[in-house]
Amino acid sequence: MDVGNEESVRMEPGIGRRSSPTQSKWRKVAYGGMQPGFEDNHTDESFLEDMIMNASVVKRDFLKVMLDSVSISQYVCIVALVVLAWTYTLRSTFNENSLMLLDVILLGAGFFVILLTAEMLSFDLLLSYILKIFFFITGLYVLSPIYHTLTRSISSDSIWALTASLLVLHLFLHDYSGSTVKAPGALENPTFTRNISLNASIVASLLIASRLPSRLHVFAIVLFSLQVFLFAPLVSYCIKKCSFRLHLCFSFGLMAATLFFVYRLHALLFVLLSGVLVFVNLVGPYWLIRIQEYKFEINGPWDEAKLCFNITE
Repeated sequence: MDVGNEESVRMEPGIGRRSSPTQSKWRKVAYGGMQPGFEDNHTDESFLEDMIMNASVVKRDFLKVMLDSVSISQYVCIVALVVLAWTYTLRSTFNENSLMLLDVILLGAGFFVILLTAEMLSFDLLLSYILKIFFFITGLYVLSPIYHTLTRSISSDSIWALTASLLVLHLFLHDYSGSTVKAPGALENPTFTRNISLNASIVASLLIASRLPSRLHVFAIVLFSLQVFLFAPLVSYCIKKCSFRLHLCFSFGLMAATLFFVYRLHALLFVLLSGVLVFVNLVGPYWLIRIQEYKFEINGPWDEAKLCFNITE
C-alpha cells in the first residue's frame, strides 16, 4: 500500500468529502442527515443566496419625527395645565364658581370641535352623546360626597406622592398615536396599557379632589379632570385629522400658554418643563435617527418556515 492510499484510509469519514458527479444534489430540508452523502451540518454555497439585509428597517426622516413628537409635547402640556388647575384650586385661587365656568367652557369647546370636524354626525347620535354626558355628570354629582371624604385618614404627603406617581404612570402608558380613537368620538378596542393609563389619571383626580374644602369643589375639579383626560385625546385627534397645520398651531400655542402659566407659578418648574419639551421635540428624534444607523437585521432561509397550503379541488 503506498503513502497516498494510507493517508486516504486514515482520513476520517465526512471530512474533505466532495460530491461526485453521480452524487445527489444537496437540498434545503429540515433534516440534513436524511440526505445520503452529506453531513447533518452541511451547507451549500447557495445557502446564503437568499439572505436579506435590513428588509423591514424603516428609514426615518428627522423633520417628520420631530413633527410626530409634537403630539407627545401637546399632551404633556395638557397634563401640566391640569396640574396647574389643581394647584390653584388647592391654594383657593380658583373657587367653585370659576371651576364650574371652566367646565362649561371646556365642554362647549369640545363639542364645537367635534361638530366641526365630524364627517358623519346624525341627530340621533348627537342626542345619545348628550344623554350619556348628562347621566355621567349626574352620577358624578351624586358621588361627590363620597369622594370628599375618601382619603380623610391618609396624610397629605402620601397623597401628593401617590398623585405624582400616578401622573407619571399615566404619561408613560398613554396612547400618543391615537390608534384607539376613531371619529366621531368612540373608542375602538382600548389596549391594556391605555386602560391602566386612564385609570391612573382618574385615581389621581380623585385623590386631589378629596383634599378640597367643599363638595361643590370636589364635583367641579373631578368633572374638569375627567373632561380633559377622557376627551382631550379625542379633540386632538379630530383637529389633527381635519388639518395637520391646525394641529401644529394648536400644539405650539398650547405649549406657549403652558410655559407662561408655569413660569408665573415657579421658575424652576418652568425650566423643568422646558427641558422636557426640548428633549421630546429635539433630543429624542435626534437619538432615534442616529440609532437607525446601528440597526442590523438579517433574514434568510434559517427563519421560521411559513406554511402555505395549496388547496385544489
